[in-house]
Amino acid sequence: MAFTGSDICKVRRSTSSAVLPASFAILLPPLGVFLERGCGADLLINILLTVLGYIPGIIHALYIILKY
Repeated sequence: MAFTGSDICKVRRSTSSAVLPASFAILLPPLGVFLERGCGADLLINILLTVLGYIPGIIHALYIILKY
């Protein structure tokens, strides 16, 4: 099955929409999660991980942003 023009636009749109939250995920992980999922359990988990260690917070934030 070949890609069509609309498929390429969908891929480009989904990739570019994750750039800003992913940038925030690297600089301030809870902000990236908040922009993607809002205020909920994912945000609280990310805040806890960021407080315990900055790198686990980044990994969790990127996981949340790229998964959803």
